[in-house]
Amino acid sequence: MTGDERDGDGDDVDVSFVVPARNEADYLRGALASLTALDTAYAYEVLVVDGDSSDATREIAREYDATVVREAGESIAAARNLGAERASGEWLAFIDADTRVRANYLTELLGFVEANGLAAASSYCRITGPHRAKLMEATINHVFSRLERPILPGFNCFVHRRAFEEIGGFPEVSNEDTAFSRRLARRYPTAYCPTVLVESSGRRIVEDGLTGTLWHYARLDLDRLRTEY
Repeated sequence: MTGDERDGDGDDVDVSFVVPARNEADYLRGALASLTALDTAYAYEVLVVDGDSSDATREIAREYDATVVREAGESIAAARNLGAERASGEWLAFIDADTRVRANYLTELLGFVEANGLAAASSYCRITGPHRAKLMEATINHVFSRLERPILPGFNCFVHRRAFEEIGGFPEVSNEDTAFSRRLARRYPTAYCPTVLVESSGRRIVEDGLTGTLWHYARLDLDRLRTEY
């Protein structure tokens, strides 16, 4: 953690977008452009938590007037938690550097949580890339969303600040977003908005294949279970 660079005073912010990014110059511009294009009357801010990048990640964040928060690259959980700590909004929206939000994301999702009395939510998503990425997309949209304690993926997690703080944020464990979601849902109502509001990259599937990707997440989840999350 080495400090931050902030613009503006953060007054009257409804939603803070927290984007962890380490050497994400190839993807970050798309994520930030999508946030700039949001069609909403709500006030929002964008914080890019830079994990000690050696590429142009910080420069790209500044191009889009995002607040740059410096972090030592310890973990994605640490980056998300630091971003939340520095954020000003009543609601926290966590997305990844390779996520693009639809123009109606903020208005639709904030309306959904308020109408349903929720402390947190995700939405249906589209995973870009090879056709085999559609299996992951279907799992998120039609399996994660129907669990008794829905898994809110870290690339699309919308949560009220008070609930986030009361459960201690993202834990430092494998599959931190699953652990976070399950802990949160033990105490608060959470759900999925049945509208496709984000697109996320299927780059891991491109790099590792579907079998390699499934095995990667299976191993992480076994590690999570060993820590009793």
